[in-house]
Amino acid sequence: MTTLQILSTTQARDILPALIAKVKETSKVFIIGRRNNPEAILMRYPTEYSVNASDIANINAYSNSFDFLHDEPNIYTVKTKKK
Repeated sequence: MTTLQILSTTQARDILPALIAKVKETSKVFIIGRRNNPEAILMRYPTEYSVNASDIANINAYSNSFDFLHDEPNIYTVKTKKK
């Protein structure tokens, strides 16, 4: 399990232009908070934002949160999917 690295709001403020450039170049996500408690994330804005989906659905789709599923075996058939 990966430990979260949380930038303080002061740290983030002092290097915000560099953080934004890093997000734009690498799609890395940064966590910002106070007293080591996460309060916000800084991530790249979805290029294909769907107005028909919620913000969290758009973020999950863009953040590659479910990429691990590509490596999962296909255990369902078309018949079971229809159920």
